[in-house]
Amino acid sequence: MPSRTISPKLRANAKRLRRDMTEAEARLWGQLRAHRLMGLKFRRQLPIAGYIADFACAEHKLIVELDGSQHAMGDVPDADLVRTRRLKEIGWTVVRFWNDDVMKDLNGVCDHILAVIREQGNDV
Repeated sequence: MPSRTISPKLRANAKRLRRDMTEAEARLWGQLRAHRLMGLKFRRQLPIAGYIADFACAEHKLIVELDGSQHAMGDVPDADLVRTRRLKEIGWTVVRFWNDDVMKDLNGVCDHILAVIREQGNDV
């Protein structure tokens, strides 16, 4: 991934989020890390376009976001839409899962990630 200027505040926040993962993030990271999912390279808490993506596969320009219940309240759903739209504008595909999906059906989440990559016309 090309090096871009990332604000010290954003970099520090990403580092904190890597250190303080939610239980669902830790479970999914266990499947994504070290090329475990069909050899795909994912990074976690990666700053992209002023946002911090939960998980990102740069090769396929795929971002995986995990959402807790706070993403269903207040202005957060609208902010998520703006964020997704901005990331799509710069060529990324964003897929979202509820934390509960990861906790109850981790294999299904991984299968869906692979299906999205295949839908983009990529081999995995």
